[in-house]
Amino acid sequence: MEETCDVFVLGGGPAGSTAAALLAEKGWKTVIVDKERHPRFHIGESMLPMSTPLFERLGVREQVEKIGMVKYGAEFVSPQTRHTVTFDFSRAWNADYPSTYQVRRSQLDEILFRNSGRKGAQTVEECRVTDVQFPEDAEVQIAATMADGTKRQWRARFFVDASGRDTFLSRRFDMKRRNHEHNTAAMFGHFVNARRLPGKEEGNISIFWFDHGWFWFIPLLDGQTSVGAVCSGEYMKSRKGDARQFFFDTIARCPALAERLAQAQLPGGVTATGNYSYFAERMHGDRYILVGDAWAFVDPVFSSGVLLGMNSAFLGADVIDTYLRDPARAPAALQRFEEGVRSGVRNFSWFIYRMTTPGIETLFMHPSDKLRMQAAVTSLLAGDLFRGTPIQKSLRAFKAVYYLWGLLNPRLALEGWRKRRRAVKAGGLAEA
Repeated sequence: MEETCDVFVLGGGPAGSTAAALLAEKGWKTVIVDKERHPRFHIGESMLPMSTPLFERLGVREQVEKIGMVKYGAEFVSPQTRHTVTFDFSRAWNADYPSTYQVRRSQLDEILFRNSGRKGAQTVEECRVTDVQFPEDAEVQIAATMADGTKRQWRARFFVDASGRDTFLSRRFDMKRRNHEHNTAAMFGHFVNARRLPGKEEGNISIFWFDHGWFWFIPLLDGQTSVGAVCSGEYMKSRKGDARQFFFDTIARCPALAERLAQAQLPGGVTATGNYSYFAERMHGDRYILVGDAWAFVDPVFSSGVLLGMNSAFLGADVIDTYLRDPARAPAALQRFEEGVRSGVRNFSWFIYRMTTPGIETLFMHPSDKLRMQAAVTSLLAGDLFRGTPIQKSLRAFKAVYYLWGLLNPRLALEGWRKRRRAVKAGGLAEA
């Protein structure tokens, strides 16, 4: 027998769980399905300060605080300078959220998923959706298979694709496209006994530049430290040995990070993943929307993934509520949804695309608060893009300085541009 609901949400990550909780709270019969059982591993452990008000609105802030390592800022380390620079969130344009958390995503995702159930959504785990149909004169039809082989079917008035990098609808409708502005791959592992920053800054994320990309260094509350390298596809394809040895060889290329890991051990394995940068040609269609990574993902350098995913879910829940209550108003709501989601990705993307260029490295390592540029960049790093904080003029000033730097340093600027083009052309490591 087919089960029925108002909204079917595919994917139990932050975006899907947020959408399901909000829709259930609005009174809609909501089903959320995940192919795995929580808790399950996921990378992406560093939050942004502007995730906190979203946790508050969902009623889970205290739970997140209990599993989180407090993060007050982001440290940047360049091989070109002898000093490091920390962008402290308390110096943002509007610093009412001066800190955030580093979390185990398995714990965070379970908190959000269980919360959607407490709000009234029906939660289904270990259930793989195999087919979805959108007949013109009938409800959306979903087919799925449980882990024990049991077949299940649903009929829904609306479908939310929150399948993350599985990109369920994007693949189904052949609308997933490689991002031609950026392309990277990553490898990562979790160390014990890594040397952290002292005192209050112990929980800060550290970003290390090196010749082939950048590293993240994320301290977690349980004593482990997440370390990952995000590199060009060209470099990743140069690997000749096993992944673990290649990872350690890559760390050795970054002396500042190698020093922090000199007494550390890697008890687990190394994970490699590629095809980081993609987007879907559409983020909505007839009775469906795509939220979070199901629509697009660029690069984790600014830890923006969870924030952007949850924000898209908040916007998307409003769209669905409008569609179900007053379909005539749905087109305008969908337009607001798309504009809101795209604006967030666009603001981060300009910086992400240029993060490994000499110009950005120079400006980040020698910050200036003239025209409040440093405050604006710090606000961007905090994720303060959705509540009207007036940082755009100062961000435009920063971009102008970046282009001026390129005119004054044409050889370095041209070298950085060519490096970017080669990286995009080379493509990323195959999914692993």
